[in-house]
Amino acid sequence: MKLAIILETKEPEKAWNAFRFGVASLKKQHEVKFFLMGEAVEVESIEDEAYDVPDQMKKLEEAGGELLACGTCLKSRQLEDKTSCPISTMFDCVEMVEWADKVVTF
Repeated sequence: MKLAIILETKEPEKAWNAFRFGVASLKKQHEVKFFLMGEAVEVESIEDEAYDVPDQMKKLEEAGGELLACGTCLKSRQLEDKTSCPISTMFDCVEMVEWADKVVTF
């Protein structure tokens, strides 16, 4: 199955669970594309003892998941030079949704 995951929060536990869901999906042989939107473009800098979001992001990418980030959202936060995610557009998000069999939002 092709899963599109859209994350719109930088709340550590929710972001951590979203990436865990993506990693679990990849382990079950699903294809996963992940789109960071709004404040979620800030998740790379989350520092939380209980919820290691950057580690889960790394696991998602290592397992073959695709990670995209909204360029407009990054630019409005002046983060476009501080992200490791490919800078993407709403058209990329739409194409991801069209590609997917299921869309999950967190």
